[in-house]
Amino acid sequence: MDPNKTEMISQSDANKTQLIAGADPNRTQAMPGMAAPVAAPLKSLEVAVIAGRQHALANSPSREQFLIECHGAGGGFSGTRTPLNICLVIDRSGSMEGDPLNYVKTACGYVVDLLSPDDLLSIVTFEETVEVLMPPRRVVNKDLVKQHINRIVPGNTTNLYDGLALAAQQVLSSREPGMVERLVVLTDGDPTAGIKDFGALVSHVGEIKSRGITSTFLGFGYEYNEELLAGMAKRSGGNYYFIAKPELIPEVFRAELDKLFTMAARNLKLQLKSARWCTIRQIYGHSTPYGQSQIEINLADVEKGSTVSTAVDMEFQNHPLGQYRVLAGKLTYDDSATGKQESVEVNCIIEFTADAAKCSVPQDPRVARCVEVSLASRAVEKTVMGLKSGQITAAMAVAELQKTQMLLAQEGRTQEAQQVAQAVRDLQGGNTGQVEKTLIGTVTILDQGKQQG
Repeated sequence: MDPNKTEMISQSDANKTQLIAGADPNRTQAMPGMAAPVAAPLKSLEVAVIAGRQHALANSPSREQFLIECHGAGGGFSGTRTPLNICLVIDRSGSMEGDPLNYVKTACGYVVDLLSPDDLLSIVTFEETVEVLMPPRRVVNKDLVKQHINRIVPGNTTNLYDGLALAAQQVLSSREPGMVERLVVLTDGDPTAGIKDFGALVSHVGEIKSRGITSTFLGFGYEYNEELLAGMAKRSGGNYYFIAKPELIPEVFRAELDKLFTMAARNLKLQLKSARWCTIRQIYGHSTPYGQSQIEINLADVEKGSTVSTAVDMEFQNHPLGQYRVLAGKLTYDDSATGKQESVEVNCIIEFTADAAKCSVPQDPRVARCVEVSLASRAVEKTVMGLKSGQITAAMAVAELQKTQMLLAQEGRTQEAQQVAQAVRDLQGGNTGQVEKTLIGTVTILDQGKQQG
């Protein structure tokens, strides 16, 4: 990622903030405050950079946020979809006996009915031991696949770590170019066998992700560890679902499969490098150290019609006058339409001026909304932690959540606002356990920065 390759840059010292020489204000790419694509239109992903303000105060400490938007345009789908290489990873520990396992079998049968001979399906079950119920195969004889599913019986304890490892092996062993690769993991319990450490499990899915496989986690009941499942989903770039009732399992499976069928871009990786006199304070929704000059983060997969927004908070110390590129970056991803890895340059540009009036204009509302939503996520997370530790009462949590609900509704985050509203109702009804699982899901979605439509 060489920031000096940009034609608009006149200097060649990578350690200096790059001054824009002769920037034409009529060119879309040179306008730092506009949601302009930063590269030629791509088939499946449109990328835009939006500055909170076009000007910052020169020769004085200042600060600004930039928004990087990745939108799934869905070009190239035209009646077709990307084939799937999917592994269903099913908890069959003792607590699954009865209705929960029956609903899982129903949901898996539904998945089989939706797949085609172009798709690859494998099934791994886990309890104290792990087993390949069905190795990767084309979905041709659907009745035979369902017979395999109906063989699942409950076992003993829960060995999640080895279940994930074996599932990843199935996907990797049958890898074909251009396929969407996904583990869909369903569990109702906390890991009680094998490697159980939180950090080790999250790192495990991160390593699986580094090999190009995203993992989605579906938790139901009240025994599973919501922080663990949500943490793994976030590290993997996949989705997290809390299933309040076992009978909802088929519906949630369908929602996940619908997303896979409309995948636009996956394995998104964003590399950013700050210029001289510029500091990356934080990337909202991601754990990044203050002041690090080079950062690499993974973003969530992008479905057709969805947008993943990432806000970067920048700080400038006594910056000289002029228009500069303060942050250079590159986004790489697997394009579902072309079947290739694509990349696009991401440049954050702002003009430093002595005119304080230019610097005091309102922030671009799109940037402000993204930051507000991220702050709302932290507020929800703080409420969850306060409830768990007993530092706040249910009444205090209700008051905080109602404020957050209003903010999310105002920012157009209808789904998340509804989730918070449900949590308020559960709190008022004394159902604290369900509240925590619902809100952790809300935090996960908000931190991903993803929004449909």
